[in-house]
Amino acid sequence: MTETPNQTNAQHRRAGQAKLRWQSQAVLLAFVPVTAIWVTLAAGQAWNARDPVLWGAVVISVILAALVYLTHAATLGAAITGGIFAAALYLLTPGLHTALWPLLALLLLTFGATRFGRRRKEALGTAEARQGRTASQVAANLGAATLAGIPLSAVHIFSPTTFNAHAALVAMIAAMAEATADTVSSELGQVLGGEPRLLTTMHRVPAGTDGAVSLAGTLSGCAAAAVVVLVALMVLPLNRIDAAIAVAAGIAGIFIDSLLGAIPERHGWLNNDAVNALSTLAAVLLAAWAIRFA
Repeated sequence: MTETPNQTNAQHRRAGQAKLRWQSQAVLLAFVPVTAIWVTLAAGQAWNARDPVLWGAVVISVILAALVYLTHAATLGAAITGGIFAAALYLLTPGLHTALWPLLALLLLTFGATRFGRRRKEALGTAEARQGRTASQVAANLGAATLAGIPLSAVHIFSPTTFNAHAALVAMIAAMAEATADTVSSELGQVLGGEPRLLTTMHRVPAGTDGAVSLAGTLSGCAAAAVVVLVALMVLPLNRIDAAIAVAAGIAGIFIDSLLGAIPERHGWLNNDAVNALSTLAAVLLAAWAIRFA
């Protein structure tokens, strides 16, 4: 059977990504060990204080990891990685008013967008693997959001402003909004139609091209970011200005993602995991900068 140009481009893209697999490992090392250590320390403090929040974190993270794995939304390693991040988010924001609600919105929106129009994506050669997301993909999308809430993390060191609990919360939601918008815009943009154009030149390119944007995909991503922030606004101590900052930073992040895709990723300097990690980190830093003026 003769391959289509889109399928050939997809094969070349996967071959290039394989050469940069070390960057995926670097993303894991940048986010997972710090998060796991902090979760262990926080869990130890909760154990000594006999705080029931510990058991809430354990139950929620295990259930979430199991559901993600059993629905084939992620590999086993990715499910465990997601469970660690979920435990951290719950320990940072325990109780019913927790950051796990916007995280759940993120998971539902991205899961639906990934499954939507799968046959067309398979024909284009851009469909996600049947076993779901990998651990590095999960770390790239959720790592920055988690680190935003952990005291003395790398995000705080490189932040242009001093983090406090409120700023960290806004930055955390901004990162979730960006991760959601990026996935939804990419997945739905391939299916809903419209002419994808390369962000740097505005030239028409095939669907699935790194750095390509479409009107339908971009609007879908912006709407998804707004949904995540709206959920956060309902359950977390945020005001409308905080929500506006989180949405704006999240949307700005998807354009940074497209810019990184159009230049360093297309030139083989960065792989997709690195691009996603940098984009969510950019959303964190933008939100942290903007919250100073709120």
